[in-house]
Amino acid sequence: MRDTTTPAVADLATIQDAFPALRRRHRGHPVGYLDGPGGTQVPQVVMGAMVDYLTHHNANTHWAYPTSEETDDVVLQAREVVAEFLNGRAEEVVFGQNMTTLTFHLARGLAREWGPGDEVVITDLDHHANRAPWTVLEAERGIVIRSVPFNPATGELIWDALERSLNPRTRLLAIGAASNALGTVSNVRRACALARAAGALSFVDGVHSAPHLLPDVAHLGCDFFACSPYKFYGPHLGVLWGRSDLLGSVQVPRLAPAPDTAPERLETGTLSHEAIAGTEAAIRFLGDLAPGRATLREALRDSYAILHARAATQVRRTWEGLSVLPGVTVYGPGPDRPRTSTIGFTVAGHSSETVARRLVDRGLFLSHGDFYAATVLERLGLETEGLVRVGYSCYNSDEEVERLLDVVAALPA
Repeated sequence: MRDTTTPAVADLATIQDAFPALRRRHRGHPVGYLDGPGGTQVPQVVMGAMVDYLTHHNANTHWAYPTSEETDDVVLQAREVVAEFLNGRAEEVVFGQNMTTLTFHLARGLAREWGPGDEVVITDLDHHANRAPWTVLEAERGIVIRSVPFNPATGELIWDALERSLNPRTRLLAIGAASNALGTVSNVRRACALARAAGALSFVDGVHSAPHLLPDVAHLGCDFFACSPYKFYGPHLGVLWGRSDLLGSVQVPRLAPAPDTAPERLETGTLSHEAIAGTEAAIRFLGDLAPGRATLREALRDSYAILHARAATQVRRTWEGLSVLPGVTVYGPGPDRPRTSTIGFTVAGHSSETVARRLVDRGLFLSHGDFYAATVLERLGLETEGLVRVGYSCYNSDEEVERLLDVVAALPA
């Protein structure tokens, strides 16, 4: 009899078999894709959903012929699945080109109700997609921006500074649920509660957290939450969740003939319907890794828990293995602190690009630089050399961890 306290999740070989990209070899080595934070690989079932839509249902929406009505159904069904993924409601799910575009769009809409002296709080730990849409309001609307620092030694936010930044003039707190450069997981539920107590709205950038920690907008108590399906095995698309009353009232730019009801009133132009179909398939793929559950949400909860635990062992091995190597510095919270399976490190005497290229020689593909988290790199004093970033996804193996450590250990001093 199976132990129900540790629910079964698909084994690594089964997961890897779902991804055609993993059959690639480079210089005789099987490719290890270690840059999930920059975008994950896509399972065949997601590609199939996109091809099926384009082959059999391709049309624009809201017209009285079959493929148009089928497209309406595709979009509505995807909203319902994304809502279950986020623990929200379908009418609260907005689709767009990407998270950055959606955030700029929302920021300008919200700012129509703000004026000089109103304040927005952001953090130094965030990706610039959750900084630039708000900082641009300084010039456009005279908004005051306050940025919360983080501790360079731990990669964690300084909470006293966050609390001091919030005041009666604060209109919104924009905070990332996790750092795409360091893997830091921040207590956004606490942050949203602090914002609410100050009378401010909260916007959560969940792009880096969503692949690792199952989103729960109801638990977080946020007003807005954004994520990107291409970070959790889907296509390039942006998703914005917002409280229905706010989505129905925010004064976003829109075309007069377009629907003026939420969520469509925030969606400009024709959407990528094939990407929307692929996003639904990606979420179902994650749920299918834990079969036999009563609901998709329950399946997602179990698959996320087990996959996160698997990745945590790889993080610990990587952290400990890199930390003992001469000249290697690992940044961010240690493996015993709240974090995702993303690690940033440097190797003395080698630029981050040089290290990344040496890893390519052994078939390991990962990224280097600042990852659009430029403020993080500035605070660490690494704006010139950058970080090497390794990020583990559901298909990565322990062998790839050891291959990474072997390459870094062999770099000349």
